[in-house]
Amino acid sequence: MASHSDTLVVFFGATAGANGGKLGSDERELILLVWQIVDLHENKVGKLQRTLVQPDSADLSEQCKEETGLTAEELCKAEPLESVLQQFYQSVSAELKSLGRSSYTLCVDGPLLIRQVLHPGASKKNLVLPECFYTFVDLKKEFQKCCPNAGPARDLTLTSMLDYVCIPAAVEQEAGMREVKNMVLLILHLLAEPYNHKFSTFETVNYKFESGACSKTEAVDSETVIRARGLPWQSSDQDIARFFKGLNIAKGGVALCLNAQGRRNGEALVRFINSEHRDMALERHKHHMGNRYIEVYKATGEEFLKIAGGTSNEVAQFLSKENQVIIRMRGLPFTASPQDVLGFLGPESPVTDGTEGLLFVKYPDGRPTGDAFVLFACEEYAQNALKKHKQILGKRYIELFRSTAAEVQQVLNRYMSTPLISTLPPPPPQMVSVPVLATSPFITTGSTRDCIRLRGLPYTAAIEDILEFMGEHTIDIKPHGVHMVLNQQGRPSGDAFIQMKSADRAFMVAQKCHKKMMKDRYVEVFQCSTEEMSFVLMGGTLNRSGLSPPPCKLPCLSPPTYAAFPATPGMLPTEAAFYQPPLLATPRTPQAPAHNPAPALAYYSPQLYMNMNMNMNMNYTTYYPSPPVSPSTVSYFAAPPGSVAAAVAAQPAPSILPPQPGALVRMQGVPYNAGVKDILSFFQGYQLQADSVLLLYNWSGQRSGEALVTFPSEKAARQAVAECSNLPLSGHPIRLACCE
Repeated sequence: MASHSDTLVVFFGATAGANGGKLGSDERELILLVWQIVDLHENKVGKLQRTLVQPDSADLSEQCKEETGLTAEELCKAEPLESVLQQFYQSVSAELKSLGRSSYTLCVDGPLLIRQVLHPGASKKNLVLPECFYTFVDLKKEFQKCCPNAGPARDLTLTSMLDYVCIPAAVEQEAGMREVKNMVLLILHLLAEPYNHKFSTFETVNYKFESGACSKTEAVDSETVIRARGLPWQSSDQDIARFFKGLNIAKGGVALCLNAQGRRNGEALVRFINSEHRDMALERHKHHMGNRYIEVYKATGEEFLKIAGGTSNEVAQFLSKENQVIIRMRGLPFTASPQDVLGFLGPESPVTDGTEGLLFVKYPDGRPTGDAFVLFACEEYAQNALKKHKQILGKRYIELFRSTAAEVQQVLNRYMSTPLISTLPPPPPQMVSVPVLATSPFITTGSTRDCIRLRGLPYTAAIEDILEFMGEHTIDIKPHGVHMVLNQQGRPSGDAFIQMKSADRAFMVAQKCHKKMMKDRYVEVFQCSTEEMSFVLMGGTLNRSGLSPPPCKLPCLSPPTYAAFPATPGMLPTEAAFYQPPLLATPRTPQAPAHNPAPALAYYSPQLYMNMNMNMNMNYTTYYPSPPVSPSTVSYFAAPPGSVAAAVAAQPAPSILPPQPGALVRMQGVPYNAGVKDILSFFQGYQLQADSVLLLYNWSGQRSGEALVTFPSEKAARQAVAECSNLPLSGHPIRLACCE
């Protein structure tokens, strides 16, 4: 609709809750509408109209009852919002026709009624508002233009504006009608001498959110950005724009936040066109999206650019096609080609520009990550694609989600970022020695998964409780292999790491003790490597999707109790001691030369030592391990290095698996909802017992899709593999193999 300044419809409303400057902040429904037409060309005023609106809940606040004088009984007899809006439209159209006018613009006392009440309320009820509600005149801003000394527009009220121009307020008993009469008085006063004001500035409400790309070099005002928290994980940018309906979001201004594993974490950064809209967005704190309330906080432009900004020309070209619906595909086979993806989506979901509408996410070395983004020209094509969620491509099921331009940038930034230190730097000529204990908290790292992680320990748990929890498996712990993890305040964090004698012993402990109870709490037990343990102790994360390095790659210095020995003059550094393994992006196990069994001293260059001290407070998630302890001593005093070496050397070589009767068969492809009874039914006829089945779990305690089954003899195991391989279990083909 074209906006004209010769006819205004003065418009006022009230809700069942807060009104005035807090209108719409409590998410309460509209209950009252009042309007009156003003012909600006002839300075004529139309009939004053007032109507009640029936809310879904007639529970009125005390403030509402006092200001409006309405009762729940009156509202129960009113028409619903949809009927009232239709009545408004018909009434105004008929009156305009009698005046010889064809179009009009709403005039309101501030933007809250339109932006914070009508648009959000209609959106929740799935109502389509007439076009006239997308353009309006803000009387406060128009008055401030005529009277700039009256103060900021946001601080003006009807009373203060009338007092400023010395106009007596209208005397009217009914709420709503009084406010509309006062607004009409102000409009007529501004039209007359000496102002002769022309109403030519119109505020607009965006019809829809426009997606787009954002460059890291773009300037983003921190006064325009908010952080929304508590979003459903499947929310799209359009869902978030709908939550903020009535407020104008900048193009490409919704950035969904991802966690360290590339999954949405329920947060988003939203950028509005100006600070006024940002301030109104903050008033929607704890408003609801479905059944969830959403928290809204201030954020900065730097935070927004960190999430949404990008520098890749490939991404910029991919996102240059406007008004496209973006779908993210996850779990693609690494060998999948563009033609494979197009064939998977099918003709009912044509991709924009064919292969040009596909963007495969890759590591810096060109290896595929299994993720891709796809462009569709319309919502219908995107919906058809989403119907293929968890369908099979090759031998893998594919996940499909709605995505955003900001998520494309964020995922590409994450995968394409280079490590802080990619290779071991050459040792500088001048070194400074930093002495540490031989049993340093910086564990010598390796990829062998001979450790376990305990998560969810009671904060009162001691070493004795952990040993009791592990029961018979205590004998498989390495000397000084128990590491309690403390937080920065020196208190237990609920985590512990335990070094086992072999990867097989660690595997069995993780399977047997996972979710076992300790002091009324179940404890999660994951198998991990010393490399992963070292990264977690340095502030990284280890969960269902793998390992994420610490936010700060340089290690935070340990508590001073670890630096117990003074430096000894004349001691030569070994090659392995120049840099601690956690300093590397990909830690490796150092090998000390056999000819120089140097003491356990770590050496750092002067610059590196200074950097470590400067970065002590950067790593906001740093954990501190307690001194390692041994099950045999249950003590916080480290044994001398010689006794440790002797104890390790005395241990017998571990077997591949603990002695068990019969033969083992490994099942792969087991459905995540399949239980022991389902597996026993799968092997019906082999006379297996329930304790013959061991379901396997991954690092995060989730079912891994594998199981171990013990058969009474090797012959029975081989027969089961031959007869049951590739047979379906709940629709999934099962792969079987004998374990040597």
